[in-house]
Amino acid sequence: MSSGNYLAVRPEWLALGPEEVLEPDVPIVDAHHHFYDRPGWTYLADEFLADVHTGHNVRATVYMQAQTRYREDGPAQLRPVGETAYVAAATEALAAGNVRVAAGIVGHADLRQGARVREVLQAHIAAGRGRFRGIRHLTAWDADASLVNPLSAAPARLLLDRAYREGVAQLAPLGLSYDAWLFFPQLPELLDLAKAFPDTPVIVNHCGGIVRIGAYAERRAEVFGLWAQSMQALAALPNVFVKLGGLGMRVNGFGFEQGERPPTSQHLADTWKPWMHTLIEAFGAERCMFESNFPVDKGSYGYATVWNAFKRLAAGASATERQALFEGTARCVYRLG
Repeated sequence: MSSGNYLAVRPEWLALGPEEVLEPDVPIVDAHHHFYDRPGWTYLADEFLADVHTGHNVRATVYMQAQTRYREDGPAQLRPVGETAYVAAATEALAAGNVRVAAGIVGHADLRQGARVREVLQAHIAAGRGRFRGIRHLTAWDADASLVNPLSAAPARLLLDRAYREGVAQLAPLGLSYDAWLFFPQLPELLDLAKAFPDTPVIVNHCGGIVRIGAYAERRAEVFGLWAQSMQALAALPNVFVKLGGLGMRVNGFGFEQGERPPTSQHLADTWKPWMHTLIEAFGAERCMFESNFPVDKGSYGYATVWNAFKRLAAGASATERQALFEGTARCVYRLG
């Protein structure tokens, strides 16, 4: 149950670390998850709901593009609209139920098309059945090519490309946001982009692309300092938001998958505290939101465990701050109502 650069999902291993759900009544919006339909890895609505129904009070979710069920014919630029159409149809009943799965949908469009991408955006909006909210065009790049997933490899300095920015310029007039997945050395480029489009909500995925393997494995103290400096600079821009999560990936280098048993929520919270508390302090809870990043992070821990970890991390926050972290920010940014 894995694909490419992702950690393998091992149900038997995950079953070794069951936890009692903490604070089961806390309302949650899972701000970031995927469906996968790839050779050797299927994770669609049924699989996701099995994780969601492990005890936490998940009220709604935001679906994030994952190259799933693209159209197989027609103009190349419009093929990603197939993912939005599939997700909207597959979750239509769920989007009105107790757990509003894919209450917001973020799709992919090749922003390098510049102004011509508007046709694709409008097609996504039409396919989304009232739930389409934004675009993610992955820009992760590093000189160490071993860090980059071949399925989503991007050229260097794409965030500074003129045509790409002409594409980004089409988002705000249509009421759409921009999700950013990149590696932390690219954060200054994202800062430049976010400054150029102050009316576009920019959502930094996965804590800002923490990389602690490959060329960065022996530079971990330096990585934290550079990352923190860049994220604090982004926090000065009111149109920038950040997702707290996505730290169970291979590239993060935390090694959770290497234990004989899966990590406990206390171990996750202790490990992540310097990173996530830095972000909450910089952005404020009203611009931070927790995310599962499932099924990608499922290679490192279970769904119930990661939300327990988030609850431990938020233990010292006020009621208002906790509401923002667990649901309020995501509802606001993705216009979930």
